[in-house]
Amino acid sequence: MAKRERVVRMSVEQPLWRALTAYRLLTMVYAVLLFASAYRKFDQPWTAAGYLAVLAVWTLATRRKVAGAASCTRRFLVADLTVALAGILLTPLADTHARIAGGGPTLPSIWTAGSVLAFSLKGGWRWAGVASTFVAVANIVIHGGDPTRDTLHNVLLVWVASIALGYVIEVARASEATLARALEIEAATRERERLARDIHDGVLQVLAMVQRRGTELGGEAAELGRMAGEQEVALRTLVSSGLVHPSRVSRDESLGALVDTYEVDEPGSDEGELDLRSLLAPHAGSKVSFAEPGAPVPLPVPAARELAAAVGAALDNVRKHAGEGARAWILVEDWGDEVIVTVRDDGPGIPAGRLDQAAGEGRMGVALSIRGRLRDLGGSAELVSVPGQGTEVELKVPRGTTQ
Repeated sequence: MAKRERVVRMSVEQPLWRALTAYRLLTMVYAVLLFASAYRKFDQPWTAAGYLAVLAVWTLATRRKVAGAASCTRRFLVADLTVALAGILLTPLADTHARIAGGGPTLPSIWTAGSVLAFSLKGGWRWAGVASTFVAVANIVIHGGDPTRDTLHNVLLVWVASIALGYVIEVARASEATLARALEIEAATRERERLARDIHDGVLQVLAMVQRRGTELGGEAAELGRMAGEQEVALRTLVSSGLVHPSRVSRDESLGALVDTYEVDEPGSDEGELDLRSLLAPHAGSKVSFAEPGAPVPLPVPAARELAAAVGAALDNVRKHAGEGARAWILVEDWGDEVIVTVRDDGPGIPAGRLDQAAGEGRMGVALSIRGRLRDLGGSAELVSVPGQGTEVELKVPRGTTQ
C-alpha cells in the first residue's frame, strides 16, 4: 500500500513568540535593577517597589500566555497592557518631578514595549497601532503634556517598531498559508496520479479488453463492448481532469491567510458553492468531448445544478435529433463576471422555423429545459444552427445575480 503524505503547517512566527517571552523576562529584571540602583532618589520608594513586585509576579505567572497566538487571548492582552499603563501612570507618585521632567525612565521602563509587541504578534499592525497609541498617551500625560525629546523619541520608536512588526507578521502568515496550500495541492496531485496509475493498470485495461473482444465476437457482445468503450473514455476523462476535492483551510487569522474552498458539505445542500466541472465531467464519453479550465469554476449550488441540467437537456437533443453517429463537444469558460458553457454537435442541424413549429405543437424542450432555466438564473441561451453544419448552444450565467 502506498504511503500517504502528510502536510505539516510550518510556523514562521513561533520563534518570535519565544523571543517575546525572553524579552519580557529580561526587561522585567532590568526594571527591577534600574529601581534598585536609584531607589534613594524616589519620593515614594515603597510605591515603586510594590508595583515592581506585582510586575515581576505578573511576568513570571504569564509566561505561557505569550508562548503562542492560541494562548495569547484578547483578555490577556488587555490585562497586560493595563499593567504597563498602570506602571507609567504611577511613576509621578513614586518618583520625583525633577527626574520625570529630565526624561527619567518610568517604573516598567522598556518592559512596556513587550506588551505592545504582543499586540503586534497577535493581531497585526492595526492592533499594534492601537496599543502603542495608548502607551504614547500615558507617557505624555505624566509629563503634563510637555514630554521631553527623549520621551518623544522612545514613544515614536515603539510605535513604528510595533506597527512594522505587525505588518511583517501579516505578510509572513499569508506566505505561510500559501506555502501550506501549495504543499497540500502537491500531495493531492501525487495521490491522484497514484490512483490514476492503479486505475490504468487495472480497470481501464479490463474495459479496453472487453471492448476489443466484444467487437470481435459481434452481436450482443459488440453492444457490450461499445458500452465498455464509452465507460473507458468517461473514466479516463474523470481521472485526467484533476477534480480533487479541496482540503479545508482554517479561517483563524492566527493560523494564516484566509483561504476559501468551493465544496458543498452535503450533496443535497443548496448552500455554498459548487465546482461546475464536477457536474459536467460525467457527460464525457466516446461521443462527447469535455473541455474545462484548469481552475475550479465555482457557482452557487442552485445555479450550478440548473446550468448542468440545461447542458444535459442540450445533449439529450443531440442524441434524439442528431443521429447515432453524431459527436458533441462541451466547452466551459470562466470569464470572472460570467460563466459560459457551449454545447456543439456535428449533426444535420435544425431546419429554419423548426423550433417555432415545435413550440406551436406543445414541444417545449428547448424553450423550457434550456432557455427557461437560464432565464430564471438571469442568464441567456443562444442557439445557432446551420442545416448540414450542426448546432451550437451557448449558455451564459452572470455572477452576482445567481441565487
